Amino acid sequence: MDISINGARILFIIPIFGGITVTETQVNSVLVLILVFALCKFLTHDMRVRDISKRQIIAEYIVTKVQSLVEANMGGKFMNFTPFIITILAASVFSSFISLIGLYPPTADLNTLIGWSLAVFVLITAQKMKTGFFRYLRGFTRPYAVLTPFNIISEVSTPVSMAFRHFGNTTSGVVISTMLYAALAVLSNLLLGWLPGALGSIPLLQVGLPAVFSIYFDLFSGCLQAFLFAMLTMLYIATADPTAEQ
Repeated sequence: MDISINGARILFIIPIFGGITVTETQVNSVLVLILVFALCKFLTHDMRVRDISKRQIIAEYIVTKVQSLVEANMGGKFMNFTPFIITILAASVFSSFISLIGLYPPTADLNTLIGWSLAVFVLITAQKMKTGFFRYLRGFTRPYAVLTPFNIISEVSTPVSMAFRHFGNTTSGVVISTMLYAALAVLSNLLLGWLPGALGSIPLLQVGLPAVFSIYFDLFSGCLQAFLFAMLTMLYIATADPTAEQ
């Protein structure tokens, strides 16, 4: 049995500007945004002060927990970052969850995570520039001017490390799941291949067991990677603020 593990497939090409390729990543990313938006509309519909619904309880619980997470890791002055953090968490979790229905997860495409990391990098840089652009540039020469190249490399490596960490863990889960599914197909053929007719082609071991592996690779690992990416985002932004300790 051949095993094929490829990246996002090109679905179609828009014939403008020399041809714009549209891959599974773009389409599924839009699907994730639609799912997140639909969930938000569902949970926040008909919100009340009294006699609140179970949906509102869930919505308030999620917002309260993320606010507590932001306050505990960034401090009270960074509470305005709560919407950004909850967006990262939701986008990352849903991107992993759609693989449960056989769709290509956007987080398995490095381009997606580089885009997220660059957005975080812009926020980090904005925090560092609060005391002035030239003071920010002088920061690369500290504590010694000879360390300037290393400080620049350290600055650039922040979004790179964030992107590759999330990408590596997500992609490894996709690869391992594919290999396990292929191995179960071979084992199922060894166990039942001697049976005559259609009985010998029944994929017995491929029913149920892949779902068990998905509980870890798609559910647990997906949530864990979303949490880690959000934690790193909060850590880098909070420590980048030169006025944080004032």
